[in-house]
Amino acid sequence: MSPRTARLTGLAYLGLALFGLLGHLIIQSRLYVAGDAAATIAGLSAHGTLAGLGVAADVGVVVTQALAAVLFFRLFQPLGALPAAMIAGFGLINSMIVLVATMFTAAALASVRAGDPVPVLLMYELNTAAWTLGGVFFGLWLIPMGRLTLRSPDLPRLLGWILIAGGAGYVISAFVAYLAAGTTTVTTVLAVPASIGEFVMIGFLLFKRRWSSAPPAAPRLPLTPRPSSAPR
Repeated sequence: MSPRTARLTGLAYLGLALFGLLGHLIIQSRLYVAGDAAATIAGLSAHGTLAGLGVAADVGVVVTQALAAVLFFRLFQPLGALPAAMIAGFGLINSMIVLVATMFTAAALASVRAGDPVPVLLMYELNTAAWTLGGVFFGLWLIPMGRLTLRSPDLPRLLGWILIAGGAGYVISAFVAYLAAGTTTVTTVLAVPASIGEFVMIGFLLFKRRWSSAPPAAPRLPLTPRPSSAPR
């Protein structure tokens, strides 16, 4: 693995985490009041700059998710072309889903600023649904990442299993979120392994000094002994 590629991948992944925390978890929770259109519109009107920062942070998620997807492919491709391609593919799909989700909140903010608000609450509900259902692809990008981590001589096997568990948790939570009301605690718990695994992965990518220059050699099959030539 290339140390330079590892650092760039870690920076992109760190950017993804920070933009996601800022935009979707911190800022949006201050602006969007579930089930209350008037309060949501009032929040956007009173905190237009903050809302704009939230949209910008979500765009940051789109960019860093796409970069991380491509860089993870480059980093892990020597360990397995198909799983590395799965990381890139699912990561890019998730980036597109976040872009669509951001379009909803951007349209809501633009309409409020123009003084002719569209159904703002609907826009935020669509945004939330896109993030929730998009978790399927976020989970699917973590599972092959975990598999390749298990193959890597530079990363701990435990991290690989945590990433696989976290990816499965994200996929399951997308179903759980709509199977019954009041499942917020369950979906939060399901996301815990992913959060742990991602930040540990970021730490290794950014701060590990030595990386193997080549992937581990595949086990060799025993050679079939050649039959001895018959005596002449």
